[in-house]
Amino acid sequence: MRQSIATVALVVRDYDEALAFYVGTLGFTLIEDTYIPAQDKRWVTVAPPGSTGPLLLLARAVGEEQSSRIGNQTGGRVFLFLYTDDFWRDYAAYRSKGVIFVREPKEESYGTVAVFADLYGTLWDLLQPKMAVA
Repeated sequence: MRQSIATVALVVRDYDEALAFYVGTLGFTLIEDTYIPAQDKRWVTVAPPGSTGPLLLLARAVGEEQSSRIGNQTGGRVFLFLYTDDFWRDYAAYRSKGVIFVREPKEESYGTVAVFADLYGTLWDLLQPKMAVA
């Protein structure tokens, strides 16, 4: 049997502001942006450049309960892990675009890592593993 995770949903306040951050600031690629009239929503997926892994679905919150999860889907833990082949390149580029790092770079046994927050406060690890990124 072979299975894989295809898409991970990230609850956001607004599609366009999320796209501005993920595509405009982080440099992700817009994969799909399709309007679904029956549900009055959009299917918006993005991925880091060169990625072969799961897509990130930017899912607009509907209602109070979903809205309360924006920026804190994991109770304050790091939610997503962005691997890179050049930590210092990406760290410098993100900082120059105003990305807020909540934990500064650190050399760990597994690689170089820093934690940044997206526009809603969702925490991400920017990580260059010691072994090559696949």
